[in-house]
Amino acid sequence: MGQIKTSLNVTSKAMTPQVKILLKDELVVLEEDSYELSEIGRLVVGNMLPLLNTLEVIEDNREYWASRDLSILPENLFLRLGELGECMLIEPDLNHMFDLPREFTENLKKAGKILTLVSYYHPLYPSLYSELAESGVEMSIVVTEPVLDRMKNECKEDFETIINAENTQLEVCSEKPGLPTLAITDRFMYLCLFDKQGKYDHSKIMSFDASALKWGRELFMHYRKETRKVSDA
Repeated sequence: MGQIKTSLNVTSKAMTPQVKILLKDELVVLEEDSYELSEIGRLVVGNMLPLLNTLEVIEDNREYWASRDLSILPENLFLRLGELGECMLIEPDLNHMFDLPREFTENLKKAGKILTLVSYYHPLYPSLYSELAESGVEMSIVVTEPVLDRMKNECKEDFETIINAENTQLEVCSEKPGLPTLAITDRFMYLCLFDKQGKYDHSKIMSFDASALKWGRELFMHYRKETRKVSDA
């Protein structure tokens, strides 16, 4: 009882009626001199935490999530959105609309391992990933056919550096993913989603939570199922 009073900052008088309700509903049990969760109580709490985590993720950036097309997410990952944890919303101003976010590039260059999916061509991506390939970072890059074609035709030197790097694997997906960009490293998860009208508005989220990294890796592997390796120019 003392621990509960301290944690919740309540008096015994205020807490006693609530404890009686929990006892009546068999959510807690009295073991000697302490109250503990019953088996049913542990089941309820175990399912409550994911809900609370999801609500927290949404509330932190409500307008962003309300405007995103989440239908592209696999059902099991959609229901685990709360695992993204504390998310940083990146919304560039007009003067930096077409720049890669500093938060993204600086942390990417500190990574030891990178998984990334790119479904739209950004002129800075080829040189960025070419530089990382030369630095020895272990990378797996998945692109769409249009992105691959532009890399071959417009950035041939960077493209050859990427496919010739022993530490880098470049793959092309047979179908167009429903999201612009996804990147997961050993440091962070970076996600871009289209809005409900299917438009890309340059808004991204970034999370450093371990659970977000795991969630992101699972999403990456989902898209990687239908890919083929690019071995030459």
